Amino acid sequence: MKKLDKLILSSFLGPFILTFLVVVFILLMQHMLKYFDDIIGKGLGFDVIGQLLFYFAVFMTPVALPLAVLLSSLMTFGALGEHFELTAIKSAGISLLRTIQPIFFFVLVLTVCAFYINNNLVPKAALEAYSLLYDIKQKKPALDLREGTFYNGIPDISIKVNHKFPDNITLKDVIIYDHRKHDGNKDVTIADSGKMYTILNERYLKLELFNGYNYTEGASAGQDVVGKSVAYGTETISRSKFAKTQVVFDLSSFGLIRTEKKWFQGNRIMRNLRELDYDLDSLNREKMNYQLSHYAAYRNFFNYFTRKDSVALPVDLLSYKNMKDSASFNAPFNSSDDPALSVTPAALQSPIIAADSLIDKTMVEHDSTTRVIEPPTLLQQKRARNPERVKQVEQQKEESKRLALAQQKKRILTDSARLAKVDSIMSLSVEKSGYTSAVNKARVVKSQLAGSISTLEFYTVDERVFRIQWHKILASSLACIAMFLIGAPLGAIIKKGGLGVPFLVSILFFIVYYLLTMTGEKWAKQGIVSVEVGVWAADVILLFIGLIFLRQARIDARLFEADFYNVVFDKVSRWLEQFRLRGKGK
Repeated sequence: MKKLDKLILSSFLGPFILTFLVVVFILLMQHMLKYFDDIIGKGLGFDVIGQLLFYFAVFMTPVALPLAVLLSSLMTFGALGEHFELTAIKSAGISLLRTIQPIFFFVLVLTVCAFYINNNLVPKAALEAYSLLYDIKQKKPALDLREGTFYNGIPDISIKVNHKFPDNITLKDVIIYDHRKHDGNKDVTIADSGKMYTILNERYLKLELFNGYNYTEGASAGQDVVGKSVAYGTETISRSKFAKTQVVFDLSSFGLIRTEKKWFQGNRIMRNLRELDYDLDSLNREKMNYQLSHYAAYRNFFNYFTRKDSVALPVDLLSYKNMKDSASFNAPFNSSDDPALSVTPAALQSPIIAADSLIDKTMVEHDSTTRVIEPPTLLQQKRARNPERVKQVEQQKEESKRLALAQQKKRILTDSARLAKVDSIMSLSVEKSGYTSAVNKARVVKSQLAGSISTLEFYTVDERVFRIQWHKILASSLACIAMFLIGAPLGAIIKKGGLGVPFLVSILFFIVYYLLTMTGEKWAKQGIVSVEVGVWAADVILLFIGLIFLRQARIDARLFEADFYNVVFDKVSRWLEQFRLRGKGK
């Protein structure tokens, strides 16, 4: 490595580490202020608070790295320009591109590290941080006995202290209500004074009470405290005096109870690229299955669909349905390892058909060979002897059937004439009821379709959100390169080191980056623009601005000097004057 590269890198690494720590601290404090009320007063130890701050600090790394690169590159090249070191380097024949080359390679390595942090460390840190924060929110406030008020923080216990001495140990006028039996205020302890301690690693509260009474009220068990017999169920009260007694209460409910992390792992900020791909695939399959279920149930929405009617599936749904049907059809055959069971459907059906046909044939042959011929009955013998009588009886039956049909037809015509008048009267009400039924059916269908559209919109928005997070892991890493291409040339142009001007300029560009990122993500979530455009727009715009600054720095443009704009204004004025004179000449 050349001495110039060592000089440039040493000038950059110091400000980068310092600005990175400062930016992480500022972002961390800004983020933790939102949860200040949930943390203070919970009696948390330094280890718990330290874990929470560390996890959130790692969570802020994707935002802090680009800002640190921008600010440190501005400070580095601003200081080099302010002390004329860039001028000396250029006079030696070394271009600006060669000067920024070592830091550019360092930023490339930093981009790879940022991607690893965003994809692996940040999701784990987010899981630990937000699960711990949730448990802290659920934790009870620390034990706090105040003078003159009842404290109900201990389950089923109410404690009142009229005076509390400055040592936070000695108490005066103590009243304790014990509700652990859940039968009202029937167990009361009153003491003139007492002392309060926490024992066994603050797991228990110990009260030493002096000069008091304990009152207990309850149903009689057949005799009172002095041995006299009383009726069962009679309310009794007992009072016991003490000079000193001890009461111990369990404080386990005040501890920090950790929740299983599996309940938080589904959030998108706690997933890496591989897990996000799996989530997107699952969301897409759920959405497709929901759409297929509605296309399959269209006959339930409309009463006049027939079997010949059909609704054409979209291309994506049709391909998914074919793939799903193929997978479900091949599943039984692919799951079996026995070659004897791996047969085709035709092979499965052919032996069944052959067996059925064999059974039918055997039954027919059996019936034809075992049938017994029975002798004719007496009635059959009489009919065989007198065929004319049989013929006459058949004719009489036919005539009676014809007369019955004629009478029935006449009766039907008469009833139809009578019903025609009734139908003419009822037709209006029937038509009205038909319209009412159709309107009600249309309303039901509209409501069902509105609910289905809302559910599909939920799936779509959820899918966009997960895709946004997938692209953010990459975009926030590559933002380091865009910020460096802005900071290094801009520092060479400004030629101001320190924390003054570079800090203001870096904050300005960071605000632009933040606004572009938030606006792009919002529009992508709403579907106004595609997810790719919404997430990558900030990086592309800042990269374009950085290339413009790099071009201006190569030609030693003085963008932040008044003379530069005076020259530009004079050129524009002369051009307008020449254009005006040409217009008059014509």
